Amino acid sequence: MSKLAMRRAWFQVHKWVGLVLAILVIPLSLSGAALVWHDALDRIVDPARYAVTGSTLVAPDSYVAAARAALKHGERIASLTVPGDGGPVIVAASPASAAGAPVRPGPPRRTMVYLDPPTARVLEVSPSTGGLVRFLHVLHGSLQLPGIGRSIVGWIGVAMMVSCCTGLWLWWPTVGKWTRGFRFRRHRDVETNLHHLFGFWIALPLFVLSLTGAWIAFPQVFGMIAGEPSRPRGGLDRGAMMRARPLARPAQPLAVVIGKARAIVDNVPLRSVTWPTDLSADWTVTFQGRGQGGGAPIGVKVADDTGGATAAPARPQGGVARWMRRIHDGTDMGVLWQAIIFLGGILPAVLAVTGVIMWWRARKWKAELAARRA
Repeated sequence: MSKLAMRRAWFQVHKWVGLVLAILVIPLSLSGAALVWHDALDRIVDPARYAVTGSTLVAPDSYVAAARAALKHGERIASLTVPGDGGPVIVAASPASAAGAPVRPGPPRRTMVYLDPPTARVLEVSPSTGGLVRFLHVLHGSLQLPGIGRSIVGWIGVAMMVSCCTGLWLWWPTVGKWTRGFRFRRHRDVETNLHHLFGFWIALPLFVLSLTGAWIAFPQVFGMIAGEPSRPRGGLDRGAMMRARPLARPAQPLAVVIGKARAIVDNVPLRSVTWPTDLSADWTVTFQGRGQGGGAPIGVKVADDTGGATAAPARPQGGVARWMRRIHDGTDMGVLWQAIIFLGGILPAVLAVTGVIMWWRARKWKAELAARRA
């Protein structure tokens, strides 16, 4: 195959990948750009839940009592989360069970009660599936399509990697020095020049974001490639554990559970408490990790029947999969990389729009040329 024929083939691949995915890439990329700073965005769009009067904490039982008063009949408290950044205390509750209700794919629904730390006053009660930030998370992770959406997003990531490679090939000037590719005026149309310019500068970051997004969507496949063992299939399914119903009346009081956990881990702030369920009769108490930057959280298991407390096995902190997620969402990666991720969400939408305009202009130009020849 000649160089010209190869270029034409790459052009067709790049064109049709862009046209087919344009309508999906725009919401996917814009939602990813917004989620780079999801905590700040949540504070802006829903300030009521962050209207705290201080950071001083009261007894955890006070938060539980205030949350129970705000919950509906039949809802059971599932967890208590203590903020580490000056935000509200959060109590999550499982909804009242409905016999014969179909199992909903994805994380289970919860009723979230936001409380003021110093006063235990209820700031807001809202479903875990509500709010703009949660909508953007689901849109970015599964295009709001339960079940199949995650796989669709993964294949979009694979297609975007192909688009990045073919786009770089097409960006390379066919005549003259390669530095001509950096010129803005390579074509008479502004959108074509923008497509060439933005496409080159965002190609490498977009390839990385597409790769990490596909990795998150298909962890088993990429885990085999990286040589990382998959999660063991023995024991209870993780999804079933997440959907398990919290016990309505645990045997151990909350204060006793925290006290037993404190006997193992002391002098570090409490971060969360998870109630026992009908599948696991253990409380899980999590404390802030020690060392610089907080370190890995420290967990303690407290048996609800006997009250025995044991240190929970530490979660593995390394691994390629964890790094892939951090690179993709920018967690603890610094402001510079977060800014690059933000541009990596904005510019693909610009490329999709300019690409469609270029395709439409080419169709019009070819039709006019055919008419003149006829």
